[in-house]
This record gives sequence, structure tokens and C-alpha cells, in this order.
Amino acid sequence: MQRIGVFVCHCGTNIAGTVDVHAVAEALKMEPGVVFSIDYQYMCSEAGQNIVKDAIKEHKLTGVVICSCSPRMHEGTFRKAAASVGLNPYMVEIANIREQCSWIHKDKQTATEKAIILGKAAIAKVHLNAPLTAGTSPVTKRALVIGGGIAGIQTALDIADAGFEVDIVEKNPTIGGKMTQIDKTFPTLDCAACILTPKMVDCAQNDKIKIYSYSEVTDVKGFVGNFTVTIKRKARYVDETKCTGCGECTEKCPMKKVPNEFNLGLDTRRAIYIPFAQAVPKVATIDPDYCNMIKNGKCGLCAKVCGAGAIDYKQQDQFIEEKYGAIVVATGFNPIKLDNFDEFAYSQSPDVVTSLEFERLTNAAGPTAGTLLRPSDGKHPHTIVFVQCVGSRDTSGCGKPYCSKICCMYTAKHAMLTREKYPDTDVYVFYIDVRTPGKNFDEFYRRAVEQYGVHYIKGMVGKVVPQSDGTLKVQASDLISNEQLHIDADMVVLATAIEPDKSARSLGTMLTASMDTNDFFTEAHPKLRPVESPTAGVFLSGACQGPKDIPETVAQAGAAASKVIGLLVKDSLTCNPCVAHSNELMCNGCSACEKVCPYGAITYMDKEFKMPDRTVAIRRVASVNEAVCQGCGACTVACPSGAMDLKGFSNSQIMAEVDAICK
Repeated sequence: MQRIGVFVCHCGTNIAGTVDVHAVAEALKMEPGVVFSIDYQYMCSEAGQNIVKDAIKEHKLTGVVICSCSPRMHEGTFRKAAASVGLNPYMVEIANIREQCSWIHKDKQTATEKAIILGKAAIAKVHLNAPLTAGTSPVTKRALVIGGGIAGIQTALDIADAGFEVDIVEKNPTIGGKMTQIDKTFPTLDCAACILTPKMVDCAQNDKIKIYSYSEVTDVKGFVGNFTVTIKRKARYVDETKCTGCGECTEKCPMKKVPNEFNLGLDTRRAIYIPFAQAVPKVATIDPDYCNMIKNGKCGLCAKVCGAGAIDYKQQDQFIEEKYGAIVVATGFNPIKLDNFDEFAYSQSPDVVTSLEFERLTNAAGPTAGTLLRPSDGKHPHTIVFVQCVGSRDTSGCGKPYCSKICCMYTAKHAMLTREKYPDTDVYVFYIDVRTPGKNFDEFYRRAVEQYGVHYIKGMVGKVVPQSDGTLKVQASDLISNEQLHIDADMVVLATAIEPDKSARSLGTMLTASMDTNDFFTEAHPKLRPVESPTAGVFLSGACQGPKDIPETVAQAGAAASKVIGLLVKDSLTCNPCVAHSNELMCNGCSACEKVCPYGAITYMDKEFKMPDRTVAIRRVASVNEAVCQGCGACTVACPSGAMDLKGFSNSQIMAEVDAICK
């Protein structure tokens, strides 16, 4: 017979403000098996935990029910408290009467009745709980960083500095990400390349870091401490071990009209190319979609001029498999496409550009060598209109409902730098709100207005119409003066919203990581665990988790690295004892559970069974590797015969909770 103790928490007024906690404690005292029931102001406090410990010892409790906030918050706290006085921690159940009750009800009577029902369900489950013992699993002391932008670079460097090996997988031919395309950074206006490229070089020279550029992750198996990852190394058609990055091949290639993605299509490159001068690794890559030798067997000039003999037209994609203890997602962001914003004439005029394209036009390493020229005719623009929030804070369905966070600041930067370098240029900025929450950010914005004379207009641009003389007629509203404005602009710059990289969704599926409706990775807890994914062993770095500027990205990268280091320093991890197990007498060997298991924990074997007539029958049955199983429960749902069950969450325990709720 179970001896159960019930402990109801006030949680200040979070619970007690809506739930009559004393009535809950009194009602649950009458449940079968309950020998002790009490309510207390803060059950998770040291004093509250001592009440639980003392009650376990005094009343010889065999089970504990805590009616409090989410088990996600304090289940570990109460399990440790129970274990410290000799009670198996898996004999503790949490009834969530905060998030699932008090926070979603306004009527106190209704909330109190529901809290009692949730407590009864937890008591019913404790009656069927059995002590569980956690095992251990070893930790592979190597980390994987997916994405080689500033977030991935900083994360990898910090992990390597702690003495652990780390691999960077980057889908582009070079690491560096979006920061390589930026000219200056706000609010200090220092050169982006000057602060990024030393870190890129550090990555290449660090003997603890291995860079898999022009590669992508295609499969992830395993669990925290023991991930097995398949990496696809795309064929460069250039041997990385031989290429010296001299650039001779890129100069001689006759195919010159390939759109240059590094400059966002504002100029062209050759079929064999090195993305930019400071690329890491500085190795040439052949674009198979444009190379005549690969497409039709004609040319081969780059191979003839390559003194190192690095060109290999027969190179194939390679798949390699590596083991890691932790994975960091740093897949970054992209500006949204402007297909749904025809009112700005982006597809009609080359002089309507995005902010990132404007960065390339003002960058010394860009298509115009840093001289600001109109893409249409190469002339200097004298009137530029910047449009804020293009696709951000958009609830119409065309854009994104969230604020992209960085647009206000980089537009102020563009406006300031334009006025500084070209004082004869009039600059207008149309905005909904100016958001400058960072350190020295508001001062930076006011400097653009007060010192450089940028015209900030609170209002919306309704339409941009290309004119026959090459100008752009901008129709807009000034909400302060309540006037309609018509500006003849030479260029229009759109501050486009940013969104997660397109690879994020498929990668999230491979990692079984949670994502929100906008495809940003979801953190385990927005305040207390901001760099951890709900999937153990998977961490988040940079804009894959939400819009961020460079300082915030670097800070989060360091935080993610510290979490990884904290994991990798351990020789072994305590396993979750709530794992699947198979009733071999009921198993029909259908393989349904094996097919749905995301961790590869289920295999099948032939087993002998003695029949009533003393004959021996051989049957195919499921076997669970408890060291690999993570207790997700997918197999228990898929099993048609009911042979698969989950320790700690068995079918009988779940049904006992349901019965208690339905009484």
C-alpha cells in the first residue's frame, strides 16, 4: 500500500490568486493512499523543500505529489530533495496547477475544482509508479557547429580554447557568413572585414578546429553525448589539399558571365572562383552549372594553367560520418524575398535595392569598388529614399509579423555614411517607429539626424514608380504633418525583414529540435535557458534563434560554447530511466516501432519460447537498447499489439490518470 504525501504550493499569488490552495490540500487529503497533505507559500524554496524532506521521513512516504508550477521548472528540484532522504526520485509526480490551471482561469471556483482534479490524476499515477534507476552513457568529447558565420566562428573558437575538438560545417565555399558582405558595423563604424577576418584565420589555424566548407549535414542520429552525423562534402572539382589559392585559374576561365552571389548578383564572376580575397579556406571552386568542361567536356583551360595540379573534373560528392557529443546550430538568416512587395518596384527598376545590396555598393570590395553609383546607369545618386520595415511587423500575410531588430540601426548607418561621403546627396528615411534599444544606439541614431541632416519622416511609402527619365517617383505620407509627399529619388533602399536560413526547417527535423511558426529555433526556456534547445545536447547560436545584431550574436555564441564545454567536460551522462521496453509475449515482430524510433534504439532478434506442449518456437521480437533510448514514446504509439510500453509513463499509468480526471 502506497503512503503518499501531497504538497500544494501558493507560488505567491501566481497560484493562490486564482486557486484556493488550502481547499485543494484538504480535498486531496481524502484520496486513497494519501497520509499527509499540506499547502505552503513557496514549496520550491529551501524551507518548502525541507517540509517535503521532513514529511518523507516522519510519515514514511513511498510517493510524493507536488501541486505547483510546470515540471519543466522544478521537477528536478523536488526529485533531488526526495532522493536526499532516501526516496526514489521517480516516485515524485508534479501536478501543474499554475500553467495548466491558475494562469488560464479567472474564476476561482473553476480553477480550484480543476486543481483538485489534476492533483487526483497525479495521485492515481503515483499508485502505479515503480522505482527507476538511471544508467550512464559515455560522452564523445567533440562538438559540431552547423554554420560558419560569425556565430559559428565565435562558438567554435571558444570551444577550441577550452581544449575540445570542434568541426564547423558551412554550406558555402568559405566561412564568414553575412558579415563578410557588410562594409561597416554600427554603432562604432569599424570595418566588418577587419574584425571578422582575423577570427576566420584563427579558425583555420587552430589545430582543434576542422572546417568542412562547401558541405552540409544530411543526417543526424543518436542522443546527447553520442550523436552520429553524416556530412555531405560537395564536389568542388578542386583538390583542397593541393590548391594554393593563387587565383590563376579564376583569371583565365573564359566563362565570365556567371551571376556573383557574393555581390548579390550586382556583378558577375567566372565559372571557377574564389568568393572574396580573404576567403577561408582560400580554395577555388568550380560551379558545375556553368563550367563547359563539366557540362560538355570542352575547355579544361583552368586545369592547364593550374601549376599545383589541383583541378579534378571527376571529383564526386563525399559522405563522411563523424561522432559528436554536442551540436550547435548557427545557421543564420537571410533577407526575405520581395516577390510580394511590387509596390516598391523592386523587380521593375535596378535602382531599387535592398539594404544588403546597398552594403555591397558601398563596400570597397564590392562591384563598384566602394563608389556609390546607380546600378542602372553608373551615375552618382543625389536623392536617396530609405524605406523601413519592408516585410517586418507585417500582419497582412505578405511579410513577417515580428520586428527584425537590426533594420533601424543599419539604415541609420547607411544614411550617415552616405551623407558623410557624399554631402551633396539628400537622404530621406521613412519609418513606422525608430527602435534603438542597444548601448549607444540611440545616440547613433540622433547623430544621423542632428549632425548629418538625415530627413527622418514618420510615415509609409505607398508606391514607387519608375519614370522615363530614370528617376523614381516615391509616393508617401507624412503622419506628423498629415501630408502626402512626392519625392523624385535616384535610388530607393528597402530595409527588408530577415528570416531564418532555408536550411533551418530540414535541419530542425533531423535534430528533432523545436521551431516556432517563423522557422526560428525555439529555446528550452526564454529566460533561464536561452541558448539550449529542448532537445538535449543541441544548442543555439546567433540569428537561427531570432533576429540579432553582431554584438548580441557574439555574446550568445560565447554562451552556447560555455554550455557545450560544460557538457563535454563530463566523462559520462546520467541516462533517462524512463525508457521503452517490450513485452516479448505480446510482440508480433511487425517492425513498426523500429521504423518510427528517431534514435535507432530498437532492433529485432529471434528468440526461443517454450510452448505448452514442450516444443520450442522461435519468434522475432523487439529489443530496446536502453542506453540509446531517450523515452520519446513514439514506439508505444506505433505498436499495434500494445507490446511496447514506457517506464514511468506506461499505458496503465496514463489510463489511471484519465480515469481519475473523468470520475
